[in-house]
Amino acid sequence: MKNVIKFVLDDKIVEVDLTKHPELKPTTTVLNYLRSYPEHKGVKEGCAEGDCGACTIVLAELCDNKLIYKTVDSCLVFLPMIHGKQLITVENLAAVNNKEKVLHPVQQLMVETNGSQCGYCTPGIVMSLFGLYKNYNNPAREIIEDTLTGNLCRCTGYQPIIEAAEKACKNNGFDHFTEKENDTIVLLKKISDNKETLLLKNKKQKYFKPFTLIEALKLRKENPDALIINGSTDVALRQTKKKELLEKILDLSSVDELKSFSENNEQCFFGAGMTMEEVRKIAADKFLPIYKILSVFGSLQIRNIATIGGNVGSASPIGDSPPLLFAYGAKIKLKAETTERILGIEEFIIGYRKTEIRNDELITEIIIPKNENAILKSYKVSRRKDLDISTVSAAFKLKLDKENVSEIILAYGGMAATTKRAVNCEKFLTGKKWTRENIEAAMKILSEEFTPLSDARSEAVYRSTVAKNLLMKFYLETKRSSEF
Repeated sequence: MKNVIKFVLDDKIVEVDLTKHPELKPTTTVLNYLRSYPEHKGVKEGCAEGDCGACTIVLAELCDNKLIYKTVDSCLVFLPMIHGKQLITVENLAAVNNKEKVLHPVQQLMVETNGSQCGYCTPGIVMSLFGLYKNYNNPAREIIEDTLTGNLCRCTGYQPIIEAAEKACKNNGFDHFTEKENDTIVLLKKISDNKETLLLKNKKQKYFKPFTLIEALKLRKENPDALIINGSTDVALRQTKKKELLEKILDLSSVDELKSFSENNEQCFFGAGMTMEEVRKIAADKFLPIYKILSVFGSLQIRNIATIGGNVGSASPIGDSPPLLFAYGAKIKLKAETTERILGIEEFIIGYRKTEIRNDELITEIIIPKNENAILKSYKVSRRKDLDISTVSAAFKLKLDKENVSEIILAYGGMAATTKRAVNCEKFLTGKKWTRENIEAAMKILSEEFTPLSDARSEAVYRSTVAKNLLMKFYLETKRSSEF
């Protein structure tokens, strides 16, 4: 196993050998790595939990011999996760022509539109605009606003920044990075051609980073106590906010076999390592409710690293995807070295942050039926529209035989220790006419099905009221739908 992290920065391969850098540990974040050296201090720590965007960087990844540019929060990314990628910071954006520094278009337009005041958040905003520049030409305002959702600014207001994006993103992504892409690809291939597992360790930590599923399963069997990460948007907070020592980690973020998508006539197969943004883009044409709920899942920076397998595997009662996966009747594929099995998601999640996964297994796929003859909708209630954890979430599935309910699923998050179906309410509605009178009767049953907690996010009575109102909302929306 190798013990050196390699990535491209400043147009050259950087090698980080932890045995020669005792100040670094396997779970040092990219933010703290950059802040520890003088050349790249543009990244700032504002929240250390992926909320403010002050630490935004862009990672360029090699995919089908092309570079894909992704904005991410460097406070959530452990240093080994950028192995084999190009790290781009705000210091890299300006080009040098005839010994003179020329600002990148997104930088120049931020100046011209007065998009910056105090400047603390500006580097992160500029990096988000750079990611937008590399991925969209003449982006719609909706795309610009989504790009900036993960960047908080309390000085300028967002209109000048949006104006800068509208004016800058008109060159089909062409810049000095485009001119150097072939050279960058050569450098990245020098790193990625070696598929030997990384083992990074010090006296207190071990960090395994495999590049094949076979090796990942072997390591899983040998290290059943290791924390499994892919995007680390959840686990990283245990270190950055709770100051927990993460003793052993199995990092699956470079296992390409976990990132594939396929489908047949009945269902779609999402690799557990697919990012939420990748899932969201596919869902836009195939699963509109999933697309909508993922559009308010964190920010673009978080969606670019968080994975669907991680969201399911964390078994959080307020996770955004599980209620919808309950409604769709999704299945979870689990694989060990010599065995493979498929469980329904309701079998898989068994308690508060507990699942049926065995200590030699990994989640490899999320299988979602297409449900073409059913109506599905999802709802998320939170204090903020964007970048917030849900107070209550719900996903509903309805099939009608003429005017009667032939099948209904009512799945709720935030109402119990796990994502939970309102089974008594479902039984009451099944076979009955889809009428307001029956919905109002079902709401009374619903209020008795859950005993939600009161916490910092909400009182129990509020959660119960919201759960009932969401059912009524679903009914009203279906009655207004052109399908009826």
